[in-house]
Amino acid sequence: MTASSDGSRPPGHGLRQRVSTARRRRASSTRWLERQLNDPYVAGAKSRGWRSRAAYKLLQLDDRFRLLKPGARVVDLGAAPGGWSQVAAQRAAGGPVVAVDLLDIADIPGVRILKGDATDVTVLKRIRAELGGPADLVLSDMAAAATGHRGTDHLRTMALAEAAWRAARALLAPGGGFVAKVLRGGADDGLLARLKRDFRRVVHAKPEASRQDSREIYVVATGFRGDSEGC
Repeated sequence: MTASSDGSRPPGHGLRQRVSTARRRRASSTRWLERQLNDPYVAGAKSRGWRSRAAYKLLQLDDRFRLLKPGARVVDLGAAPGGWSQVAAQRAAGGPVVAVDLLDIADIPGVRILKGDATDVTVLKRIRAELGGPADLVLSDMAAAATGHRGTDHLRTMALAEAAWRAARALLAPGGGFVAKVLRGGADDGLLARLKRDFRRVVHAKPEASRQDSREIYVVATGFRGDSEGC
C-alpha cells in the first residue's frame, strides 16, 4: 500500500513483524500486539500525529462523499480521544469544530471541546452557541463497549446511533450531513426509515481503514431536508 497524496492512506510497513509469546503474556495478547505492530494505519496515525487510527476512516469517508468543506460548522459526538476532530479541523479549516464527550479530551488546535452528554438539551444549546449557528455536519464514531454477545452489542451501538441522529436533527442546517457508526447489516429499519425521511441521500459505507474482521460500517446521510428542531 502506498500513501495517497492527501494522506488518507498510510505508507505500508514493509516486512511483517512477529512477536514472540512472552512467558507471562497470553497468546491473545500476543496476537493483538502483533496486529498493532503490523497495522499500517496504526503506524500512519503515529507518524502523522493523529490521536487514533480511526482518523483514517473519516479521511476516507470524506474522500468519497466530500463531507468536510472549508468553513463548515462541524460537531463530533463521542469524540474522545479526538482523531476525527483533528481531521475535521484540518479539512474544514476556517469553520468551528466542536468535540463532545463524557470523557476528558486533551486540547486540539482549532477544536472547541465540551464535556457532557449530547442528548442533554443544555449541552445541545452549548454546542449551538459554540458553533455560532446550526451545524453543517454531525459526526458520530461512537460504539458501545463490546460484550461478546452480538445481539446485545448491536442493540447498544444502534442506541448510540439513534441518540446521534436525534442530536443531528436538533443541530443541522438545511442541506447538512450526518455520519454515524452502525454494525454489519446497517442501520435497522426504523432508523433507516427516519434517516430517509430527513435526508435526501442515505447510504452505507465501509472505509478501507476499517479492519476487515470488524463488523462496523457507517451510515452516511446528506442533504438534510428541513430546519433543525432547535435546542
